[in-house]
Amino acid sequence: MSVKFLGKLAATTLLAAGLAGCIDVNIDVAITSPTTAKATMTQVMNADVYGMVKMSAEGEGAQEDGFCAEGTLNENADGSATCVIVEEGNFADLDLGQDEGGMTFTEAGPGLVRVALPTADIQAELGAEDDMDEETRQMVEAFFEGRTMTIAISGAEVVDTNMTRTADGKRAEQVIPLLDLINGAANLPAEIYAVVRAP
Repeated sequence: MSVKFLGKLAATTLLAAGLAGCIDVNIDVAITSPTTAKATMTQVMNADVYGMVKMSAEGEGAQEDGFCAEGTLNENADGSATCVIVEEGNFADLDLGQDEGGMTFTEAGPGLVRVALPTADIQAELGAEDDMDEETRQMVEAFFEGRTMTIAISGAEVVDTNMTRTADGKRAEQVIPLLDLINGAANLPAEIYAVVRAP
């Protein structure tokens, strides 16, 4: 199983087959101890696109076409589909792009873990630096309009972060409009981070 937080995840998941732009992605990292975490990636494909993907797989399900090939696929009542991929374990054992400059876990004091994700690669992989002709740009904008990637980090308490902290103080999240990423207008810091107290 592969849960990658870098642009490679975004590029592979969101740009595959073009139509995959009609997906919202939520990535949640829950610190479960000073040395372990649970990572969950949830992708939601809208009904129109899921119907086309499913039809192209000749009734065998979207998994045959690459969507949710490694996760648990649920078909929703409204015709949309949800894919959930979960990993749990020691920080070093999670596939979060650590070897490629991805998410890092650093001890920040007794029982504290600093979780950080550089943002430059995400924007670069989603094509912000690529030249697109007008027709391609219009198509991309139609696919990605209103779609987001949400990255969240949680634990017993978020003690410091440059993300948005929830009212209970246990979770920090960053909602990134995908169209802003593609257009180079996301205005993200060099990294997003949260220092979390482990349960």
